[in-house]
Amino acid sequence: MRKIVRPLVHTLIVSLLPAAVWAGPVNINTADAETLAAELDGIGLARAQAIVRDRQANGPFGGADDLSRVKGVGEWIVEQNRANIQVETKR
Repeated sequence: MRKIVRPLVHTLIVSLLPAAVWAGPVNINTADAETLAAELDGIGLARAQAIVRDRQANGPFGGADDLSRVKGVGEWIVEQNRANIQVETKR
């Protein structure tokens, strides 16, 4: 039985891994709080709302590193999400 179960569990884990890791690119200058919270690791709704408030008060972010100006968003969170962060501004 163990010979059957172990490969099945392994196959299941490997097949679900891409869905668990996938996060789409998100434009931190245009995304709403719900989108930011859904797409960025370590960003819940409260931090996402703080990002939107900061953007409204201080203007668009110039780069991913600017996210660290938001309280509760440190360098670690920026690094975890760098590949998924876009910083285009509205035209």
